[in-house]
Amino acid sequence: MFSSTLKQILNPRHTLVQLADELPWYEFDRHYQHLYSETGLPAKPIRLMVGLLILKQMKNLSDEEVVKQWVQNPYFQYFCGESEFQWETPCDPSDLTHFRNRIGKDGFDKILEVSIRIQPESKKRRSKSRMTKTVVLDTTVQEKNITFPTDVKLRKKMIESCQRIALDEGLILRQSYRRTVKKLMLAQRFAHHPKNRKKAEKAKRKMKTIAGRLVRELERKLPEHRLSTYQDKLDIYKKVLSQQRQDSNKIYSLHETAVSCIAKGKTAKKYEFGSKVSLATTIDGNIILGVVNYTGNPHDSRTIGDTLKKVEQLTEGKIEQAVADRGYRWKKQINGTKIILPDQPRATTTAYQKRKMRRYFRRRAAIEPVIGHMKKTYRMKRNYLKGVQGDVINAVMAGAAFNFKRWLNLKVKEFSRLLLEMTSRMIKKQTTNPLSILSC
Repeated sequence: MFSSTLKQILNPRHTLVQLADELPWYEFDRHYQHLYSETGLPAKPIRLMVGLLILKQMKNLSDEEVVKQWVQNPYFQYFCGESEFQWETPCDPSDLTHFRNRIGKDGFDKILEVSIRIQPESKKRRSKSRMTKTVVLDTTVQEKNITFPTDVKLRKKMIESCQRIALDEGLILRQSYRRTVKKLMLAQRFAHHPKNRKKAEKAKRKMKTIAGRLVRELERKLPEHRLSTYQDKLDIYKKVLSQQRQDSNKIYSLHETAVSCIAKGKTAKKYEFGSKVSLATTIDGNIILGVVNYTGNPHDSRTIGDTLKKVEQLTEGKIEQAVADRGYRWKKQINGTKIILPDQPRATTTAYQKRKMRRYFRRRAAIEPVIGHMKKTYRMKRNYLKGVQGDVINAVMAGAAFNFKRWLNLKVKEFSRLLLEMTSRMIKKQTTNPLSILSC
């Protein structure tokens, strides 16, 4: 019976085939080797898991969808290291979650480092140090997958959670408040209408009172050995009930307590709830050199040091100057790196220096569409991964996916250019003989 390997039946010009042959998979095996034990059941191959994570981010797929499409797509299978076409799923979608937790933040930095190293150098950049001589900095917000937070929503969730705890532990509450909460939620409809404002405010205060009653009742009735299980959750509830409008470090989500409220001055969206991400790209070529995620809402100027340190760690080169916008004011130099900001030229500034600065700031604007692509195409618009570590992983993988896609696009352009050259040579020779085309 005739049988063929995937290498023999797939198109060698396909971008995924070329990327699979280009990536140094052995480096991932060596880098993650210390995370595995030689005892117990054998783990899934590292190339399979890393390949699935890269495909998931590049194709903007969920864990479940990338595993499902892997069975149907032979190019996905070849990219993940298979030599023959497989008919069954390679792993359970939850295995991707376990693998993310296993390799952690440092493991994903390795993927970003590889995505930087495989980028072809342009004719203007003759060395790696030249490529990282000047970088562009900017920040954006990575929104978390939560609903728009309001006091009423949080209090309703607290009441429902307390009722579930009482049901699970077999406690009899003094009052369940189920019908009362339903009436109070109906009173919140059209709360901003002048005729309903007082009624809605009264219902909101009543919801706070009920939530506080249930929290205190659980603390009284739960046995000590069971109270310790829910103590962290109850402490979060008490903090939410006590926080005021002008407080700092407020809690906006009960299951994602690290979410911050960030205002970036956008007209369409005044506030975004998530984490701040700092990016660094090359001044020429838009290669993402570093991605750093921050909890809270630090000022942009305070993100420069960590971002430049991350870039130097991944590229093993010294950054001489960084171009940024006016949001990075008050910083002129950090650790030997000059920070270039838009400013009024001095009287002693020459025409050449003005042209040079103008060219820098025009190139700085190129990082804005890079951020747009990361959000729209590479899953950074809304983060579905859990916790602070999920914020870091999703941002770093979005940067790596952008770099990999850039490499694929350059390969497509290179093939198109070669095809155009061969066509032009054929026209010049005025022949249709394919052997003569190859001889060109």
